Amino acid sequence: MQRRALVTGGSRGIGAAIAQEFASRGHRVVINYRSRRDEAEAVCEAIRLAGGDAQCVAFDVSDASQVAEAFASLSIDEDPFQIVVNNAGITRDRLFGAMKWEAWRDVTRVTLDGFFHVTQPLIMPMVRMRWGRVVNISSVTGVLGNPGQVNYCAAKAGLIGATKALAKEVAKKGVTVNAIAPGFIETEMTEGIDAKVLLARVPAGRLGTVDEVAGLTGYLCSEEAAYLNGQVLRLDGALG
Repeated sequence: MQRRALVTGGSRGIGAAIAQEFASRGHRVVINYRSRRDEAEAVCEAIRLAGGDAQCVAFDVSDASQVAEAFASLSIDEDPFQIVVNNAGITRDRLFGAMKWEAWRDVTRVTLDGFFHVTQPLIMPMVRMRWGRVVNISSVTGVLGNPGQVNYCAAKAGLIGATKALAKEVAKKGVTVNAIAPGFIETEMTEGIDAKVLLARVPAGRLGTVDEVAGLTGYLCSEEAAYLNGQVLRLDGALG
């Protein structure tokens, strides 16, 4: 069945792959971006050329007024979303003793405030429809921790807690809320890191791909995954 799906941070990397996965499953996809308009439009165009339905919309998930304005333009009351993927995130890495407040604030605002601003207006329509899928893209660092990323780890761990709590609130209404905790995935975030250092830490001996994350996300948003709820799925090549 065709659903309407929102992917935040969908202009590149994992978000772009998820958007394309949804389109391949016949869903109508709305791709959110903050500043990378050209990249977002390129993803939308690729989906349309493949016969899919895609729309790009710019807003900063950490800004409540921008989210509300965008949702008004998307007519979410008349045409609600059945699927939302909270993928938007940023890093501001530094050892905690030298970390500035702004680095803590910016990272937690995008991940945690962004989750609230985007998901809270969309959850009750899902409950009323008695069908919905929320997937939160966390990180294995939110489970294991990582030096130099106290802010990022705290934000991603908080997202896991929110996932588990919200799932318990809406499970009886046919809505699932799950999180994916990717390990080292081939994206721009891993380009500047020595590949030998990364691979030495991964028992699988390779990095994950954005398509693997997208495939798992597609499954979590399918009918077949209706009983999989409140879970954190680690896609990390046995890293932990």
